[in-house]
Amino acid sequence: MSSLYIRHDLEPESLLIGGEVTLSGPEAKHAVTVNRTRAGERLAIGNGRGLMVAGPVIRAGGAELAIEVDALDVAPAPEQRIVLAQALAKGDRDELAVQAATELGIDAVIPWAADRSVSRWEGAKVEKGRERWSTIAREAAKQSIRAWLPEVGELTTTGQLAALAETHRLLVLEPTATTRLSGVQFEAEPQDTRDIVLVVGPEGGISPAELDRLDTAGAELVRLGETVLRTSTAGPAALAVLNGILGRW
Repeated sequence: MSSLYIRHDLEPESLLIGGEVTLSGPEAKHAVTVNRTRAGERLAIGNGRGLMVAGPVIRAGGAELAIEVDALDVAPAPEQRIVLAQALAKGDRDELAVQAATELGIDAVIPWAADRSVSRWEGAKVEKGRERWSTIAREAAKQSIRAWLPEVGELTTTGQLAALAETHRLLVLEPTATTRLSGVQFEAEPQDTRDIVLVVGPEGGISPAELDRLDTAGAELVRLGETVLRTSTAGPAALAVLNGILGRW
């Protein structure tokens, strides 16, 4: 399978093997005009909520594309999600983190306005920034052919992030921490199914006041290794470690 396109209104009850699924609008235009998809090629169409159908293209025009369904699958939602709380960062470093984390399987993303974030979302920038991250996550999910699109949450303060420790397991990436992420214990019995939140600071790191607040709230401070990674790579690297520990890979 080389391509995935999204159609949010697809529902499994209306689909049958041997049936037809059409794609229209910008997704169809991208497939036909940009990717030059032609009849006979195979692709997948999903709704971003677990449902994915696949099959050969039977029609491909400028405004519409259709496939004949020969495969249908509904992937269940993960019982335990891994969430990236990514601090806003200058340039495109936070966007690179969102893209790579999506390709590696992150389930949700939280934009975090950290004390040392150079980039700031204020006023109209709040919704514009969230939409930008959502688009990046969507395109990365399509590229990696994921059945579930990561949700991009609302812009979050440090206080709101700390409050998540009541219901989530917060793992704060901090180079000075004594515990390695690879050494964190995940007990099998009784199974802890709380969502895991990977907290990644901005270019200048997480401030001492923020570290104290998160630590007091019950977060766990962990490090990846002996070196200090950029904010664009720390989250994806940590996610790769967790994918191995939790048996996702």
